[in-house]
Amino acid sequence: MPDNGFKIGVNLSDVADTARHAKLSEDLGFDFVGAGEHIMRDDPSGPTQIALSALAVAAGATERVSLLSSIVIAPLHHPVLLAKEAAVVDLASAGRLILGIGVAGEFPAEFEAMNIPVNQRGTRADETIEVARAIWSGPNASHHGKRHNFDGFTLSPGTHSPGGPPIWAGGRSESAMERATRAGDGWLPYLFTPSQYARGAGQVREMLEKRGRGDEADFGYGLHLMTALGSTHEKALDSAAKGLSEAYRYSGSYEDLAERYVLLGPPEEAAERINEFREAGAGHILLSWVTPFDEIDDQIAIAGEGLLPLLRG
Repeated sequence: MPDNGFKIGVNLSDVADTARHAKLSEDLGFDFVGAGEHIMRDDPSGPTQIALSALAVAAGATERVSLLSSIVIAPLHHPVLLAKEAAVVDLASAGRLILGIGVAGEFPAEFEAMNIPVNQRGTRADETIEVARAIWSGPNASHHGKRHNFDGFTLSPGTHSPGGPPIWAGGRSESAMERATRAGDGWLPYLFTPSQYARGAGQVREMLEKRGRGDEADFGYGLHLMTALGSTHEKALDSAAKGLSEAYRYSGSYEDLAERYVLLGPPEEAAERINEFREAGAGHILLSWVTPFDEIDDQIAIAGEGLLPLLRG
């Protein structure tokens, strides 16, 4: 189970280098690795992966780091199969998995390909959590919900820890906060400035208190932080703008977008920004590279050799 100590992780986005990047991240001293997913990207097109598959590879390549799915798009998975897949990764990694789930929706074509209505993604994610909790709770599990019904389901082998891996709800919306505080063990937003994160974390704490969970020490506060490091701010900004333009459709300036939401600059500048997020309440920060793929090795090295010592000094 994750604690509330400050943790820094590395996102694994290059499928062909998943194992090597996971091992490199562990060797450099990072606390966790993460992996997100899409079935496909349609506008703009681009490479994608499946989060739990990537984390299974990472688990086999490492011994210590935690494994965060950031995020599994829950409505695109059958919840029983997703619960089983997560249990396998959790057990095989000796309990290192944190199951981050969310709803996505920015690429409607992947929902169409899976025959899942986009407007059902929130309720499907909610039921996924219910199904997983039931299956992980013990033998002869039952669930009777809006879309899924079963009795007598026994997970074998079971999860590493009783009750299964922690579930963190991803997203920056109020509905994501509600999902995290109602049924989750943590909150994992993205595209926040430090001041926005502080406000969001305050809302989450208020929601937890209203639900009688204000003293829950194991609730995690994460952040998916887009990152582009470099020897100067300008070089990092150029790299981030290029990476963002290749991955997203945006009508405004990619440089302005990067200045607002991307962790930029040399390690000293980046460390100051991360400490602002830390003061705002973030406990697990995932560095998610927005640079082109051929720069990821350098990004991991700069972060591990230059940034981590500043954060832990």
